[in-house]
Amino acid sequence: MSLPIAVQMYAIREDLAQDFDATMDRVAHIGYAGMELIYGIPGASQEHAERRLRELGLKVPCAHVPSPFGADEQPVIEFAQRFGVERLVTGRGLGNFDNLGLIEATCDAYNRGAETARRQGYTLSIHNHWMEYERAADGRYVYEIMLELLDPSIKFEIDAYWVQTAGIDPAAIVRQLGDRVNLLHVKDGPAAIEPPQVALGQGVMNIPAVVNAAIAAEWLVVELDHCATDMLDAVDQSFQYLVRKGLGHGKSA
Repeated sequence: MSLPIAVQMYAIREDLAQDFDATMDRVAHIGYAGMELIYGIPGASQEHAERRLRELGLKVPCAHVPSPFGADEQPVIEFAQRFGVERLVTGRGLGNFDNLGLIEATCDAYNRGAETARRQGYTLSIHNHWMEYERAADGRYVYEIMLELLDPSIKFEIDAYWVQTAGIDPAAIVRQLGDRVNLLHVKDGPAAIEPPQVALGQGVMNIPAVVNAAIAAEWLVVELDHCATDMLDAVDQSFQYLVRKGLGHGKSA
């Protein structure tokens, strides 16, 4: 399996804020096929970011946005339309999965966003952290409860690193979720919450096992939240690792 490779804008947020154009040039020079956007472009206006993406031939396969319902519906959809986003991705952080009531409220927000996404011609995927793969008070894993509550149209952008950080084999989760996994976030490191991450192939993750378990993934997305080395160098090394292993390809493939 060889999937197109994108970089998550969040990984390079500090570089973009410091010098947007030079950072975008570096990403294109590395060979990335696309970029997953974040809602709130660092270092540039939306107009400028749109122009640079187009000039560099970088696709926008997905964007991480608030769940598009209520007050967020119109601005999120306008954002997606401006950049030609193909898939919407959302997620929630610490404090949203601590008990059944919070899990239910989170899933309701996802379901309401999925209805909007479907109406507007998008899919909605959920990006996870470690919390969804920890056990709830009743002994079940949080993600198992979520699967009972979520609209079946909702897809998953599995962040394999955070699944492993929670103590579960991410390849097994990808296999279990099957064709609902349409995007993969790949990062590497010690599989722990606090320590900085590293370029792919330099940590404990079995990236090939995760990618090969994905039967319906459409893109690989490199995302390092914080890095032990220079971020752009790690983003470059991660791309080269995926290509060398035959797991992914860039825009020239």
